[in-house]
Amino acid sequence: MGRKKKGDEVSGWVCFDKPHGLGSTQAVSFIKRLYNAQKAGHAGTLDPLASGILPIALGEATKTVPYLMEADKVYRFTVRWGLRTASYDLEGEVLEQNDLRPTEAEIRDILPIFIGEIEQAPPAFSAIKVDGKRAYDLAREGVEFELETRPVTVHDLTLERMVSDNEAEFLLHCGKGTYVRSIARDMALELGVLGVVSVLRRERVGGFNLNLSAGVEKLEDLRHRDAAFEALLAVETALDDIPALPVTEDEAAKLKQGRDIALSFSRTETAEAALKIRGQSGKSEHGRTLWAHKDGQIVALGELRLGVFYPTRILNLNS
Repeated sequence: MGRKKKGDEVSGWVCFDKPHGLGSTQAVSFIKRLYNAQKAGHAGTLDPLASGILPIALGEATKTVPYLMEADKVYRFTVRWGLRTASYDLEGEVLEQNDLRPTEAEIRDILPIFIGEIEQAPPAFSAIKVDGKRAYDLAREGVEFELETRPVTVHDLTLERMVSDNEAEFLLHCGKGTYVRSIARDMALELGVLGVVSVLRRERVGGFNLNLSAGVEKLEDLRHRDAAFEALLAVETALDDIPALPVTEDEAAKLKQGRDIALSFSRTETAEAALKIRGQSGKSEHGRTLWAHKDGQIVALGELRLGVFYPTRILNLNS
């Protein structure tokens, strides 16, 4: 007999408002303990320096994590001028300081350079692997290396306010793989000054935003009132930009057995139109993916090929 898994069969998402100083792995452990869940994972690491939205998946929701990794993100961040550190934030060793400060007009003038598809070199203190090791581990060991530039998409970058002569606050709407610290570094280079990220808060990841979020205090309060499930979001919350496919009870039963289902001409046309709209938004991964549901409850994720829906991930949710 197989060993019974520890914990409860809890499935769904928690839109966790991660506090400053808490690591992503620690955040997952906190949520997993809070719900006594058998399985948990997160979509998109958020540095301890940063606060804000960290979507955490429980149970069957972990099967939808890969589909959230491509989601757009929104960050609010502050750049402190006149300072350069090894990590391009306030956590790293100070390498250089000076009294040069950009004006508001100068900052606004350079912003269009950073909007659109741009080439960006990730910071050395990042989770990218170099010869099998994390870049931030190598950087901390003092190993010298260079990370290749890569294309990233910035939908919008605005100057929200001049906090003071020394700091400015920005709002960034970007695609996957964009590093805020690299944006800050490159803006400073373009302005001919020094600059590092002093405050960083993630306000949105795909369909997860601050309105849906719950922080440590709120979650602890809900737990004490035996109401933690009030903060648990549906599994399909992570699939807000992936088209849905309604299925019948018979079709749902076939999908749960791993069998494909043939769609009528009209259903195929409707699904193809939805996939085309998603493709026009610039999302290249999972380009043929739909999520099948029976009366709103997700049954499976799969791909549409020549009028046939092939399940690739089956979700086992209780009604």
